[in-house]
Amino acid sequence: MSHLGLKVSYTPLGVVVALTFIGLPFVVRTLEPVLADLSRDAEEAAATLGATRFQTIWRVVLPALLPSLVTGTTLAFARAVGEYGSVIFIAGNLPAVSEIAPLLIIIKLEQYDYAGAAAIGVIMLAAAFMLILALNLLQNWASSRR
Repeated sequence: MSHLGLKVSYTPLGVVVALTFIGLPFVVRTLEPVLADLSRDAEEAAATLGATRFQTIWRVVLPALLPSLVTGTTLAFARAVGEYGSVIFIAGNLPAVSEIAPLLIIIKLEQYDYAGAAAIGVIMLAAAFMLILALNLLQNWASSRR
């Protein structure tokens, strides 16, 4: 894409693009069953009551999709936190620009700094755990409000 003046390789944009492709299947897998089970009756009722298409999507479809969308996004993010294979080729490892945590772990291991590598790994694990815990608490809170 450099002929368009947009540089993707060795930039944070490249990391985001790679992680989007890595995480997108998680979002699709969680949204697909909900979309398949979504009844058209509520959409038709909204249309007969005079709702516009945007209002129908905003007030009928989106609330039904929101829990699975949040779950899929969280799973995608948790997967992206530890992704190494696809991102290593596009990240570039430029300090404070496109460094990624899995690459820092590999560098620490190559330098025989096992404590540093373990510390980064524990931080990544804690971040993924806290995110999934927050999602679980949010879902419990939302189900108790219904």
